Amino acid sequence: MRIGILSDTHDNLPMVERAVARLNGLSPDLVLHAGDFVSPFVIPRLAALSCPCIGVFGNNDGDRALLAARARESGNVEIHGCFTVRQADGRSIALLHGHEPDSLGEIVGAGIFDVVVHGHSHGPAISLRGDTLVVNPGEVCGYLTGKGTIAVLETGRLEAEILEL
Repeated sequence: MRIGILSDTHDNLPMVERAVARLNGLSPDLVLHAGDFVSPFVIPRLAALSCPCIGVFGNNDGDRALLAARARESGNVEIHGCFTVRQADGRSIALLHGHEPDSLGEIVGAGIFDVVVHGHSHGPAISLRGDTLVVNPGEVCGYLTGKGTIAVLETGRLEAEILEL
């Protein structure tokens, strides 16, 4: 199974559109969004994905009720609070924003998830902690690093890569 991963879209609509186009070109089965959508007007852009998009709230997601309402209206975007777990190809994937370092460290260190996906730092990174693959896709918006990035996870091989937009 191929899973697209993005985070920290921060209202940059042109970059969100680039991310959606890039992901659609990769034909993922699912897209995970690790939070900081920021404004509800990002949701219709994400709804252009060719597969379902599951996300969680980040620390900069202000009007969470309106974000959740827009997601419900979209038809293929879901927001599941601040933390969710998904199963894919027999792999357990934890999804959170990662702005609480102690919680992130405990979730990664618990060793009960095959993959932990998070954002927040805006810096793309892939690492292995014990048997847990930790994936931070970086930032779609490009505000802090000067470049937008996403990640793609192949669950069968349990490998991920960072892609520049």
